[in-house]
Amino acid sequence: MTTAESVPQPSAPVPSPSRPASGGGAEFDLGALLTERGGERYELHARHLNHQLPRMLHTIGFDKVYERAEGAYFWDADGADYLDMLAGFGVMGLGRHHPVVRKALHDVLDAQLADLTRFDCQPLPGLLAERLLAHSPHLDRVFFGNSGTEAVETALKFARYATGRPRVLYCTHAFHGLTTGSLSVNGETGFRDGFAPLLPDTAVPLGDLDALARELKRGDVAALIVEPIQGKGVHAAPPGYLRAAQELLHRHKALLIADEVQTGLGRTGDFYAYQHEEGVEPDLVCVAKALSGGYVPVGATLGKDWIFKKVYSSMDRVLVHSASFGSNAQAMAAGLAVLSVMEREQIVAGARATGDLLRTRLAALVDRYELLADVRGRGLMIGIEFGRPRSLKLRTRWSMLQAARKGLFAQMVVVPLLQRHRILTQVSGDHLEVIKLIPPLVIGEREVDRFVDAFTAVMDDAHDGGLVWDFGKTLVKQAVANR
Repeated sequence: MTTAESVPQPSAPVPSPSRPASGGGAEFDLGALLTERGGERYELHARHLNHQLPRMLHTIGFDKVYERAEGAYFWDADGADYLDMLAGFGVMGLGRHHPVVRKALHDVLDAQLADLTRFDCQPLPGLLAERLLAHSPHLDRVFFGNSGTEAVETALKFARYATGRPRVLYCTHAFHGLTTGSLSVNGETGFRDGFAPLLPDTAVPLGDLDALARELKRGDVAALIVEPIQGKGVHAAPPGYLRAAQELLHRHKALLIADEVQTGLGRTGDFYAYQHEEGVEPDLVCVAKALSGGYVPVGATLGKDWIFKKVYSSMDRVLVHSASFGSNAQAMAAGLAVLSVMEREQIVAGARATGDLLRTRLAALVDRYELLADVRGRGLMIGIEFGRPRSLKLRTRWSMLQAARKGLFAQMVVVPLLQRHRILTQVSGDHLEVIKLIPPLVIGEREVDRFVDAFTAVMDDAHDGGLVWDFGKTLVKQAVANR
């Protein structure tokens, strides 16, 4: 007979011998560690990590020490604020330390969930997939990984397996990540050099339907992967291109993969950038960056039901594609909080309105400054392109920079924006005279005013032959030394 006493009862957690219980022994103190060693940040990177990063930051004067951050701003030890127009290359869509995302992460840690058992079905991944798919009504299933490049790797694998074909087409100047599969569809030789052999993929110019059709006729194409707006240079697919490409691909039984890692989740004024063109319904969509809330790395590949069912065709194939940390509770909680904030605070509509305001104000300067060639983009993804000036004096200086290294003038603008006006920006790619603005989606008119005023001051200085050109000489010397 079983009695209450004979039934095993839950016991109190027993502290691990290797981990002292609270109040006993020496505990890890993050605050104390940062206080003691935080001043060594640049030396630690130079000694133990990518040694070229601190060298580059020292050279261009970006070796700042930021003490804290909130929303679209950083603060240094003196309390000076810096406007962030980079958003961690798009990761900080909601800005830094959004209170709703922070609370969600505190809540999920306090819940002490039985996470990553690998052999159960936790609710948070299903709930986040459901919320994502609500914004993607033509798609059916989601795979969660840990980054944008992993989301792309998943799409490449799924497209190849689902179609039974080996080759994926990508666009010239594309950027889809730096792991080997993603690198194979990277349109820049500077990233690819020295890492061959890569996968047998082929570049076609963005917008060139004839080139796409020629490749599809060979019958071995699994998919075309495309950024609706390319991050490098901020070039949008021409009107009608995505819809026509989709029709061509499907006619040849190939798939359309939309890489929305940077452009997705409201960045361009729609939830996805491909939604700017009516009738475009990609077979696979890659997202990441902003879904993290800026805290926990996460990537997601959304796709059609038949693709997932072909990949996971039997119980024997249940783990044919997986990720050790995929679908972890912290990442799922952050993603759910991000989507909740986006809906409740109307982030997408705000990005569209603020982006239109910023782009209009910058475009009005094109006729005023001969060094300013173009302003383009959508929502809060804006490219500012510089070009060869007309006047002899400026043209001579421009030619000097171009002879040393293309892209130096854009860097000459980026540096005083930070040094004099405390605004963080960066060029949109190597050897490009383009600055890309991808600020947190929460900025408003105050931040637009601050950026436009600062940019105008820097352009005035450049056209007057001021200190901007003195820094240009430093960049020229550095470029020549690096040859």
